[in-house]
Amino acid sequence: MSELITAELVDLDLSAPTKDAAARSLAERMVAAHRVTDLDGFLADVAAREAQMPTGLDGGIGIPHCRSEHVNAPTLAFGRSAAGIDFGAADGPADLIFLIAAPAGADDDHLTILSGLARRLMDPEFTAALRAGTDPAAVAALIRGEEPVEEPAPGAEGTEPEPEAAEAAGSAPFRIVAVTSCPTGIAHTYMAAESLAAAGRAEGVEVTVETQGSGGFKKLNPAVIAAADAVIWAHDVEVREKTRFRGKPLVDVGVKAGINRPAELIAEARRKTERGEIAAVSEADDDKGSGDGDGSGADHAHFGVRLRTYLMSGVSYMVPFVAAGGLLIALSFAIGGYEIASAKSVADHFVWGEADSWAALLNQIGSAAFAFLVPVLAGYIAYGMADRPALVPGFVGGSIALTVNAGFLGGLVAGLLAGAVVMAIQRVPVHATLRGIMPVLVIPLIASAVVGFLMFIVVGKPIASLQNALTDWLNGLSGSNAVILGVVLGLMMCFDMGGPLNKVAYAFAVGGLADPTDGSLKVMAAVMAAGMVPPLAMALATTVRKKLFTKTERENGRAAWVLGASFITEGAIPFAAADPLRVIPSVMAGGAVTGALSMAFGATLRAPHGGVFVVPLIGEPFLYLLAIAAGTLVATALVVLLKGARRAAPDAAAEAGATGSDDSRVTVAA
Repeated sequence: MSELITAELVDLDLSAPTKDAAARSLAERMVAAHRVTDLDGFLADVAAREAQMPTGLDGGIGIPHCRSEHVNAPTLAFGRSAAGIDFGAADGPADLIFLIAAPAGADDDHLTILSGLARRLMDPEFTAALRAGTDPAAVAALIRGEEPVEEPAPGAEGTEPEPEAAEAAGSAPFRIVAVTSCPTGIAHTYMAAESLAAAGRAEGVEVTVETQGSGGFKKLNPAVIAAADAVIWAHDVEVREKTRFRGKPLVDVGVKAGINRPAELIAEARRKTERGEIAAVSEADDDKGSGDGDGSGADHAHFGVRLRTYLMSGVSYMVPFVAAGGLLIALSFAIGGYEIASAKSVADHFVWGEADSWAALLNQIGSAAFAFLVPVLAGYIAYGMADRPALVPGFVGGSIALTVNAGFLGGLVAGLLAGAVVMAIQRVPVHATLRGIMPVLVIPLIASAVVGFLMFIVVGKPIASLQNALTDWLNGLSGSNAVILGVVLGLMMCFDMGGPLNKVAYAFAVGGLADPTDGSLKVMAAVMAAGMVPPLAMALATTVRKKLFTKTERENGRAAWVLGASFITEGAIPFAAADPLRVIPSVMAGGAVTGALSMAFGATLRAPHGGVFVVPLIGEPFLYLLAIAAGTLVATALVVLLKGARRAAPDAAAEAGATGSDDSRVTVAA
């Protein structure tokens, strides 16, 4: 591990109050060491991984990690926090934080090294030494494994004992085969494997683990599977080649359960074996599990959670098309005016020296990008449900939705239909000779035909009628109805600041831009205005009442000015994470005021993004900016009032007197 961590990548006095701030502090060390090329791009990848599943583990460990194209060499950075940082673990904050950065194409050797660290984190002696270390160089050496390390006992992943070996030594022990996997295949996968193997040794149970990381997997010996008494799956992505485990008692849980409560899982496997419970694993399960999707987490969740996951999958892939196409169209309007939308095709008429020709070119490129919105939305909703075999019927259904004028709503329905049809086909038992062509030929063919029939003949026209009714309703909004809609959209944009509710409101707004009307343009304006309020309010609050915020928060406040002006609502997340009960209600109130005023003023917006930089494209721009300013002032006043009241409370005052530090007050609140 000599190339992964050095003394410069160790911070034994990490003072960051939140997990985002901790990741940034450690990532800055990676940038200084020339291991990371783009700090913000890398942190976005870390945040995306964190959004899939919190990376805090019981025992005071946080392991934010990701693969990223902004990493040029596999790297570890280690921070030790005296106050503790919340990484989402059930037993409280983490004091040992590892930031693991792997290149997008990390090879097997690098993954093996990273997996070795993950396993060592399950060793109490190793973590105790990390907590006691005082010299960064010595701690880096400890992490690199330069101290002698006890080899894994038989039964751990990668050391498959043959079934006959145990029998030759005497009575055969209870045998379990396990599969562990996580979305990146870097840390949780191997920590769960080590935890299960260690618990097995303590219980006298033979546990053999197959780790299915994103870099591939080495299959368990079929003889070991055949001899096993039970199976444990601790996974957050689909287990691949499930049918190998058919006919065995099965415990099926998330990967964190494998790390945090392995003894309970082993006991449950024993009970299921005693009761003779056999898991039902069909041939169709392998068709789904052979892909790269992350279906497991959704499969075990409540239907509402799964539905939200499917929809957010489509929206996340659609947003880049919205941003690129919308901003190109907005720029074309700025150069050539709104009439440029009816210009002749630039393929037939383009004059290099004419501004209108360039405006028409930008408009037509942006319109081409916009034409993909509904098909991409439908295709990736289906992909989120049933993986790659669902992409073709999803795109086909989305395209038909445009053909029958079903619009954005038609795309949502088409994506859900395509995913459901593919999932149904995958459950049909097929002969082994057909399994190879099912995902690439049979499933896309049949599903596309079924989805096409449903969209053209059955549901397309009713959805188109509903879409037209929604359009008419938006166009007819005025007075109190428009204000109420603005309040609702403002609250949604500010509640989770980039989370599911925020994205639902944003998707509702950009969906209307595919076929813009006066009502849909008002909705887009209200959504963007409200989304700018949280970071702007926190930037203003840290400016006018500095003493209420820590040094780190004041630094984040300076960045929040730019983030808010650029319509990046996530700029307020560090503040909300540190003090959610005061920050979130405050910014929601400000967002509601802004959304209501924007709708009342009749402001319109043709661009899906851009913040203050697209003000020239806004209808009623002065009133629009006034609405943003009013909401920002309301949110700022509330957050200052609430934080000031906390500071004045007797218990807070006493604690402040004991510590004499703003930072300690925020840590307690968090």
